[in-house]
Amino acid sequence: MNKANKVPGLYIHFPFCLTKCHYCNFYSITSPLLIPDFLEALFQEMEMVHDQWGPFDTVYIGGGTPSVLHLEQLERILAKVSRSFVLLAHPEITLETNPGGLNLHFLQGLHRIGINRLNIGIQSFDQKILKFLGRRHSPNQAISAIENSRRAGFQNMGLDLIYGIPGQDLESWRETLQQGLLFSPEHLSCYQLSLEDKTPLGRKHGKGEFRLPEEDLRYDFFMKTSEWLEEAGYLHYEVSNFAKNLSFASRHNQKYWDHTSYLGLGPAAHSFRDGERWWNHSSLHQYLADIGKGKFPLEKKEFLTLEELQFETLFLSLRTRAGISLQDFAKRYHFDLMSEKKEIISRLQEEGVLSIQEGYLRPTRAGLAVADSLALI
Repeated sequence: MNKANKVPGLYIHFPFCLTKCHYCNFYSITSPLLIPDFLEALFQEMEMVHDQWGPFDTVYIGGGTPSVLHLEQLERILAKVSRSFVLLAHPEITLETNPGGLNLHFLQGLHRIGINRLNIGIQSFDQKILKFLGRRHSPNQAISAIENSRRAGFQNMGLDLIYGIPGQDLESWRETLQQGLLFSPEHLSCYQLSLEDKTPLGRKHGKGEFRLPEEDLRYDFFMKTSEWLEEAGYLHYEVSNFAKNLSFASRHNQKYWDHTSYLGLGPAAHSFRDGERWWNHSSLHQYLADIGKGKFPLEKKEFLTLEELQFETLFLSLRTRAGISLQDFAKRYHFDLMSEKKEIISRLQEEGVLSIQEGYLRPTRAGLAVADSLALI
């Protein structure tokens, strides 16, 4: 992963959902009336920046729920991307989808227009959990969506699953994983439920209406998930992500983890290049207003100092199984981790959360479980 090419990636944020999940903190609205206006603004934003960016080798359409778009609208987006930017040969083109709208005809159309990687938001095969999370699909729709994706020809399919649900135990979570593994997905993202205060579940949790699993159980969920999926032949390549092999690891998401440049288009989308990060307004109306005036829909930008980039590199790299090249880190930041942090690194090795292999500082499975704290070395 650390040797992955440094070609930028393109992210497009689609800010619409039919319904809002109870845990979701991503920016979206539930009225579809402004979709045509959004698409025209998106195309204008592409025109504004098309000559400022070199070629891309990944395109990721996320949200929101971009699979609520009509096939013709998605085809227009991809056609505009191809006209506005250079795409290298064999790009990874990902679409986030909700199982509720994935019929065979639609999926065949997605495959035909060039989508070659699907990310399906399954979350659970348990109807009670789906209801608790506010998902609008049923277990049968989830199964049908996966089966239809295969029939449509998709050979790179990722499933999103959530664990750590109140009342869930390890056995029921294992059954969920086993159900997903029946379809032999190329990729699995297993996220522990986390709550933001402004979400419906966050507010209920704040009122004491339910409790999340205790820390020890959350740790067990993480460790068992890694153990079970690696036993099933998957590579645990990032805290929440598993792939059949590295060729199926998300090429796009890896750019976020190693400071490769990426361009984000649409409301709330983030971009990064050469130590500068900026993001668009988290408001569709403000986004449309700025684009309508010929202005960049910029909410804010920041220039990261060398020290901030150094910390982010540690933070992001130690969330991956590949870890961080000690030589590259020293060359880039003029900071020798092994001499400057020898004592604490030795202690973390003894505790079994870090290892040094072939010049790389790498988290163990136990280290990935506490990855967010490892950067504090």
